[in-house]
Amino acid sequence: MKHRLVRVVCALSLMFITGWGLRAVPSIYPTGTTVFDPDRTWSGYTIFATPDSQGTVVVDMNGTLVKRWTQIASVPSPVRILPGGFVMGGSVQRKPHQESIALVQLDWEGNEVWRFDRTEEVTLEDGETTWAARHHHDWQRQGNAVGYYSPAALPLVHAGRTLVLAHRNVTVPDISDKRLEDDLLLEVTWDGEIVWEWLASDHVDELGFTEEARNTIHRSVDWNEDRESADWLHINAAAYVGENKWFDGGDTRFHPENILWSSREANIMAIVDRAGSVVWRMGPDFRESAALRDLGQIVGQHQPHIIPKGLPGAGNLLVFDNGGAAGYGAPNPTAPTGRRIAVRIHSRVLEIDPVSFEKVWEYSISGQERFQFASHYVSSAQRLPNGNTLITEGAGGRIFEIAEQDEIVWEYVSPYFGTENSRTNRIFRAHRVPYDWVPQLEPPVERRVVPPDIREFRIEPQ
Repeated sequence: MKHRLVRVVCALSLMFITGWGLRAVPSIYPTGTTVFDPDRTWSGYTIFATPDSQGTVVVDMNGTLVKRWTQIASVPSPVRILPGGFVMGGSVQRKPHQESIALVQLDWEGNEVWRFDRTEEVTLEDGETTWAARHHHDWQRQGNAVGYYSPAALPLVHAGRTLVLAHRNVTVPDISDKRLEDDLLLEVTWDGEIVWEWLASDHVDELGFTEEARNTIHRSVDWNEDRESADWLHINAAAYVGENKWFDGGDTRFHPENILWSSREANIMAIVDRAGSVVWRMGPDFRESAALRDLGQIVGQHQPHIIPKGLPGAGNLLVFDNGGAAGYGAPNPTAPTGRRIAVRIHSRVLEIDPVSFEKVWEYSISGQERFQFASHYVSSAQRLPNGNTLITEGAGGRIFEIAEQDEIVWEYVSPYFGTENSRTNRIFRAHRVPYDWVPQLEPPVERRVVPPDIREFRIEPQ
């Protein structure tokens, strides 16, 4: 692949050899916008959450901070701008859980416009009880199926249903004798009424697990002492299927109101219908068919979704295939418990025909340097209206936009590092919206950013 001068990205950005915690990372590297070709990008504002509850930030194409909301926490979940300069995401984290007390929508000034916190009553670390959303990892507002900009799908701002991914603790002896931190899909009205729900553990027999995988889950599911539960599936994404050509052509599996979700721990992507049945599935074992074998095992994936109408590639599945280690099965020398049996040290972004499972497009780095694109957790991909793709290589705090021939036309490395862990500038997901979605700001003057030739880039001695 041709990266030319933008190999400064690969050498200077945070990059991980994942699965074992090793980092191929220099100690000094630039942050902010490091590449920007205004003639080839789809320009707008980019929004993402920073580590350790430092808030949600919005940057322009030159990396200038234009807004920060401190009320939106960094619990793993997307934060998004809605038309009119509204922001929406999880509020205060319920530690030690990866979940927020409430899902909230704020206006530009930070005033609360909408709130959902009525999944169940919970006990906090100090022993007090409170109502909580138990929301984690994803949500969608009616009008936009997947949570990022499409000219044909605008999210509702002052009305509509919201899809919420939440937790519920259950004990299911057929799965494990340990208490599970199970994944719960909820649909709530603008007034906060829960009108639909789906619980993952009720459908374990529909998820394609082998007997060996079921034995591993029962015997060796990963117990979290702090949470007193086992996050057995770790569902990290949930989106509506949205309007699409497959349903228009008669394939009812792809009904726009059906929901596509992703299990990071089990390497499963699945669609459930509104009756609760699993009607479409990829994984956990990608040897199930010739097409899946050609595609190759997907490992620990994030944000699978059907590209919305109005965007290039509409109807195809877009997914960040993380790599790292995930999946259940028979114990082996590198996975003696049978957990995390599938391992790969690099990441891919895949665009897939969801009917034939044929690969339409892939972004990755080939050869011995493939580790230079790797994020073993978090991360996402967004198809832009001009056909470019915005990729969040989240473990290293890197966001970049690629154009034809996979050339990087914009790149940004987050300068926002953790307060509890000063080594991390991770980004769960980043999304870009058009400038006119934020009428409170004048569109910025854009300035080209040309990276130096890394072979000549030096820090002068003092």
